[in-house]
Amino acid sequence: MSEMSFEQMLENSLKTIRNGEVVEGTVIGVKPEEIVLNIGYKADGILTRSEYSNEPVDLTTVVKVGDKMDVKVVKVNDGEGQVLLSYKRLQAEKGNKRLEEAFNNHEVLKATVSEVLSGGLSVIIDEAKVFIPASLVSDTFERDLSKYKNQEIEFVITEFNPRRRRVIGDRRQLVAAKKAELQKELFEKIKVGDVIEGTVKNVTDFGAFIDLGGADGLLHISEMSWGRVENPKKVFKVGDVVKAFIKDVKDTKIALSMKFEDQNPWLNASTKFAVGTVVKGKVARMTDFGAFVELAEGVDALLHVSQISKEHIEKPSDVLSVGQEIEAKVVDFVEEEKKISLSMKAMLEPEAPAKEEEEA
Repeated sequence: MSEMSFEQMLENSLKTIRNGEVVEGTVIGVKPEEIVLNIGYKADGILTRSEYSNEPVDLTTVVKVGDKMDVKVVKVNDGEGQVLLSYKRLQAEKGNKRLEEAFNNHEVLKATVSEVLSGGLSVIIDEAKVFIPASLVSDTFERDLSKYKNQEIEFVITEFNPRRRRVIGDRRQLVAAKKAELQKELFEKIKVGDVIEGTVKNVTDFGAFIDLGGADGLLHISEMSWGRVENPKKVFKVGDVVKAFIKDVKDTKIALSMKFEDQNPWLNASTKFAVGTVVKGKVARMTDFGAFVELAEGVDALLHVSQISKEHIEKPSDVLSVGQEIEAKVVDFVEEEKKISLSMKAMLEPEAPAKEEEEA
């Protein structure tokens, strides 16, 4: 038998590897963008940053010389005698197995949103990507998903097809289930008359929707104040914390009010605005037959056109303007109907009677 050369014996002592094989390597060199591994083969293995992770990372911060790691062979010979390796592909395979188990077991997963896309969110589980469509992110439509970037969220896998690179996550059903649970808890403990705090969720022309932690309550424009509210958007903004009481509960609808009875301006109105009292007020609105004057928040009085002046006036707007402060006398007060009548004419001094001409 012919003797083998040292090179032949060395080569025979080294293992053979194939594309796709998983091998263990020892780190013998590391740079920010590349790791060199001894994989027991005649050539060293090269692991680039792009094959380490889907996320940008300085490789010197994750491994050091002497560390051992399992990697997958991508190409035995890259044309320069080096073996190209991948760590992320191996992790992705493990991640896909993890996702398949979660899919079969309906398990709730938790991960950080790595990317916000035009059509949804992307999260990564052990280098395996999961796509959550915008329609499955929340139980309500959200135009801007950027707030989810780098946020940890929970979801379930509703479709698993790694061959087509289609792994779909669903957060919406978890959000809806949590809301249903909170709603049940809320309706079990609230009753009409309860004072409750909530956060303004949305403001419309007719009122504000208040998040009560499980359900929304409607604070109608007519229940925002004992006074007049022209535009809810000038009173509330999203995020405001408000205190109100529950006026009515019907099925899953909650009606709120901020018209607390102890703040009712009509409680002492009979004393404050008794007949004969001279009062000051501000013209709130006008009609052809008279002007409504705000005497206090929630208390309006009618100044009839015939009571503005001793002179004939066609309509109030001829002599008065909205916002104008006036002084008048209370000439009528009907408490049960919450009606007060004013007169500016009654404030005027009566004219002296004309002297009769002396007879010649």
